[in-house]
Amino acid sequence: MKRPVALGEQVYTSLQTHLRSGAVAPGQPLQEVQLAELLGVSRTPVREAMTRLASEGLLSAQGRSFVVPELTLADLDEIYEIRALLEPPALRRIAAATAKATVRAPIDAALADAVAAHRADDSSAFREAAARFRVAWLALVPNSRLVRAIGQYADHMQHIRVLTLGEARVRDIVLKGLQQIGAALARGDGDAAAEAMHENLRQAKKAFITASGLR
Repeated sequence: MKRPVALGEQVYTSLQTHLRSGAVAPGQPLQEVQLAELLGVSRTPVREAMTRLASEGLLSAQGRSFVVPELTLADLDEIYEIRALLEPPALRRIAAATAKATVRAPIDAALADAVAAHRADDSSAFREAAARFRVAWLALVPNSRLVRAIGQYADHMQHIRVLTLGEARVRDIVLKGLQQIGAALARGDGDAAAEAMHENLRQAKKAFITASGLR
């Protein structure tokens, strides 16, 4: 029998999803009382969830509240260094399976939606499709700890994405990277998929830094 998800885990997941949406701006305080009322729970699981998110770097403590931290250029250097170590090997590991169209279907669907959103100049839909592309290939990675680590450091970039993916030029760079990854996965070519991810991360980092004005 499946165990019900613990309340603390539910609250953590709800807050994580809220942060992933980009709805909370960097520096905006998150108050326990308001969040507890919004989620219909006591303050204790909210405090525990925010403390956990802070330990993962997605929030930082500020007095009696928590805030989404402002990313610096040094932060981006560290985040992309870690992503470059984790994501290419993970893609290489799943490439043999993604040669099958049925296995690859969610990846292809997300990529098609990203193309359509870019053509429609819909940055919100593009962010959502790009996130589903990542979720789709991560669902094939058998190492759950690796999946959590990749998801965590990808989440760190959410607010930069919200700020910069409104620019067609930045979306174009990101989309080309996703297309190259998707093509390599369709061939079942793990080395090419890993190399495409390396290049995607390099180009995306460069574009995000330029668009956000970080120096």
